[in-house]
Amino acid sequence: MLIAGANGFIGSRLAEALAGSGRIRCLVRDRARAARLKELGVELRVGDVTDAAGLEGMGDGVDVAYYLVHAMAGGAGFEQRERAAASNFARMARREGVGRVVYLGGLGEESESRHLRSRHETARILAAEGPPLTYFRAAMVVGAGSESYRTLRFLVGRLPVMVAPSWLRTATQPIGIDATVEYLRRAPEVPESEGREVQIGGPDVLSYSDMLDRMAIVLGKRPPRKVPVPFITPWLSALWLGLVTPVDTSVARPLVEGLTTATVVTDPSGAEPFGIEPEPFDEALRRALAEEEAVAG
Repeated sequence: MLIAGANGFIGSRLAEALAGSGRIRCLVRDRARAARLKELGVELRVGDVTDAAGLEGMGDGVDVAYYLVHAMAGGAGFEQRERAAASNFARMARREGVGRVVYLGGLGEESESRHLRSRHETARILAAEGPPLTYFRAAMVVGAGSESYRTLRFLVGRLPVMVAPSWLRTATQPIGIDATVEYLRRAPEVPESEGREVQIGGPDVLSYSDMLDRMAIVLGKRPPRKVPVPFITPWLSALWLGLVTPVDTSVARPLVEGLTTATVVTDPSGAEPFGIEPEPFDEALRRALAEEEAVAG
């Protein structure tokens, strides 16, 4: 198997889940950040999906390739980079005989968000130019280290009172990292998932305001008081997040644009053959906090 983006939040956890189950090849951009992958004993390859020539041979002997690469952190122009990268990867996978590509994108339909539109476009390119695609779609993935989780964590930890843009009322269906990785891990074992979309989510449909309150309770804090500011723009929201949380503004703005779109499962049929029951949101939060404390302690 091949994991592109193996140094990332989800890719690194998938590599750990798959380690020992056969030959695992991990594609990373920065070998210096791959110490944990080296410990797992996987085959490590250094390359950049935006460089088509550098991907040559990456799919040799690979039956399933996981594509877990996103370019949002690179700032302006990420949509173009993501399109080029998806095309390079898909063509390499088809040319070198990869049997299936597995990709994790986002939920949300007819979105004004460049971030969500780019995720959908990536899936379209992978399906059109590469081997059969399993297209997982998820909203917020809750786990220690995810940008969305960290944003909630720092907002609640630092602000007893906060402005409340209209997007705090948007519905979403978060899912824990453990269940997300299990869906990805099982994809090759579920033949029904080949060549189709699989929408995944936890059992709770919540607003972002609800999630902030639940985060506060799990942290043992009073839920923050929210002052409605209905006309604050995504640009101002992103600037505000950049000031009060460690999230980079180049990441915060497309994230906030995505928060204006409902991200809920509308078709659960693709997930049914997996037989996975994701944990509730509160349990996912507790697991993430416990992991943070274990690392810190």
